[in-house]
Amino acid sequence: MGITVHFEGKLKDEASYNAICSNAEAFAKEMEWPFALISEQEIKLERTRNEEDWDYIGPVKGIEIFPHEACEPFRLEFDRDLYIQEFTKTQFAPVEIHVLLVDFLRSNIELFESIEIIDEGEYFETNDIEVLKKHLQACNSQLEQYLEQPDKYYGPVKLENGRIVDLMEQ
Repeated sequence: MGITVHFEGKLKDEASYNAICSNAEAFAKEMEWPFALISEQEIKLERTRNEEDWDYIGPVKGIEIFPHEACEPFRLEFDRDLYIQEFTKTQFAPVEIHVLLVDFLRSNIELFESIEIIDEGEYFETNDIEVLKKHLQACNSQLEQYLEQPDKYYGPVKLENGRIVDLMEQ
């Protein structure tokens, strides 16, 4: 359940890294969204490749944008090879947030050697806000059915790391 944008790819080079971070910072400032630079010497990132889990351990750098209190952080976090594997759940934020984030990714595709964007709201694929709204409505309707049983379920819950869990069991 949930409307999430998944993105995975590899930037072309260090100049592309500098460009996407500069673009992201300008984007955040234009939208008046808080942001923070990412720079860690050693961190563990849990990743998946060909449906198998694997861990990256090493330096990371990038930028994290906080578009809306009801949206997960938008992390552009790259490893030493300028590879990224991330996702951002937008389901509980206004639909415009989802559109802006997808459009940001779309406008920066040329910086990537390779990139895959999977949009559970299908806005990336269709560029149709009505399709996105239908997906949101379907998810919210399903969530409401569970939440009608407050003795069994509750949600959404925002975790300390900014991730949002749609539904929790009591």
